[in-house]
Amino acid sequence: MNDNSKKKTNKTIGKNIRAFRHQHGWSQEDVANRLGISIPAFSKIETGVTDINLSRLEQIANIYELDVVQILAMDVEGVEQQPSNLSIVQKKLFDREAEIVNLQRKVILLYEELRNAKTQAHV
Repeated sequence: MNDNSKKKTNKTIGKNIRAFRHQHGWSQEDVANRLGISIPAFSKIETGVTDINLSRLEQIANIYELDVVQILAMDVEGVEQQPSNLSIVQKKLFDREAEIVNLQRKVILLYEELRNAKTQAHV
């Protein structure tokens, strides 16, 4: 394997690993800790700077509960465009929080209207 194809393969594997990390909603630190390596070392794997050996690839596959073949053969574009369960839940939570804020505003406005009505009735 020549240097160019080796670099391209490392970059592809790195992109696949990053895509699976994003799917799980994990940071580089989360995965690095699970692997027992530094964050910069893991970053080099994801960016394709470091040649990844089979042992390390198996460790990563185990963390993601995958086969090594799945990491090697994955179509990154298809995976990265699918939102992770975590991001879907985060969006729903954000939407619900916005709903709560709007309802709180309405309650405050209604309370003020009632208070003003009582004040005017007593005058």
